Amino acid sequence: MKDSVQNPGKGDENLKSIDRDEAFPLDLDVRDDVPLLRDYFRETAPDSGQPDICLQCGACASGCPASGVFDMDPRKLVRMVAMGLDNELLDNPWVWVCTLCNRCVLACPMNIHISRLVFLVRIHWDAAAKPVSLMELCQDCLGTDTGSSLGVDRVDWRFIIEDTADDARNNQEGFESLAVPVDKKGADFFLIQSSHIPLTEPEEMPPLWKILHLSRVHWTYGSSAWAADNACMYIGDINAWEKMVRLRARAVEELGCKVLLNTECGHDNWAMMRGLERFKINHNFKVKSIIEYYAKWIRQGRLRVTSDWNRNLKVRFTVQDPCQLTRDRTDIAKSLRVVVKQAVGEENFVDMSPGGAQNYCCGGGGGALDSGFIEGRRDYGKIKLDQILKTEASYCITPCNSCFRQINDLGRHHGAGFYTVHLWTVLCLSLGILGPGERKYLGPDLASVGL
Repeated sequence: MKDSVQNPGKGDENLKSIDRDEAFPLDLDVRDDVPLLRDYFRETAPDSGQPDICLQCGACASGCPASGVFDMDPRKLVRMVAMGLDNELLDNPWVWVCTLCNRCVLACPMNIHISRLVFLVRIHWDAAAKPVSLMELCQDCLGTDTGSSLGVDRVDWRFIIEDTADDARNNQEGFESLAVPVDKKGADFFLIQSSHIPLTEPEEMPPLWKILHLSRVHWTYGSSAWAADNACMYIGDINAWEKMVRLRARAVEELGCKVLLNTECGHDNWAMMRGLERFKINHNFKVKSIIEYYAKWIRQGRLRVTSDWNRNLKVRFTVQDPCQLTRDRTDIAKSLRVVVKQAVGEENFVDMSPGGAQNYCCGGGGGALDSGFIEGRRDYGKIKLDQILKTEASYCITPCNSCFRQINDLGRHHGAGFYTVHLWTVLCLSLGILGPGERKYLGPDLASVGL
């Protein structure tokens, strides 16, 4: 187990842009007729950098927070594939700690798509030996038409949102008519959320609903396919991944929605976008992140976000860039900073370095949170923890549920002293609409602001 990552910033100056379609292939499947992973990779990606042209420069390993975990790193993985050491690769759990964040792909001067190799190993991993927790999450996704990896069915889903909405309407002034539509045909936005939110902390849903209410947009949940979960893609089960993508696409199409709006999961966003293409699913909707719309609604004056509340308090904030949203989307990274600065004040915002496309992954994505390797995941997160601490921020804003869970765990495990908050919490705080029961993750300095 590693103690630290050596020279984590090495090679940053040479980071390039990344084509997401190249980073993950659209035609991966288990092939019994191709004996070695390197041969399979060469056959399916003839125009990409091949493992045997690796310079062994170490740029990938030096910029990877997972380097050293289980005595493995991206450079070793590439070399082992090139040497045909498949059995050794298929016995090292490092691929389940890797978050498929693509930072190694950015750093590689030979254009070797290392995340693709990791995914390839996951696909060929013996199903009986894959992380049990991830396998169970995938089975739960397949076990109900809600797509929930935690097994939340239609009845429970409707009860949770109706009960939570009633509480918000009865106890929050100005939101007596708060609407939380389900299966509303012709809505512009089909909203999806991580199963963890409604099941474990439903009080985190009203802030999002109030933002949508003030923005005066037409949105809906689905009674089916509402869960922003993609455990089947994480474990490399291609057929199950396709079933989940088709389930959600059908639900959005049946309601005639224009946009599938992902609220807090970068990998789920990617799994849906690439799944629609890979499985050649005809569709008439776009897949978008809500971050883009937050910025748009602020510019349009629909959301009157202000940092006046923080003018005298001067509470310092930083923000985590979700890898699968910002690694190849500088526009989303910029929108995220527009939103945060508007909410907390530009003078109270401190960016991590590096940030945006070059950010270090927190270690929570790609199934790592639920793979069972807790020590390895926390070891992975040390670089992110150090980044946050260097900003001296009191709060780290996380617009991704996996990032939130990982960074919140890191902060508490190490007694770091900062607070981890959802983006919608900060937005509602700046709008003056954050309810008393919606402040679970705020510290004493902000617990009563605006009440």
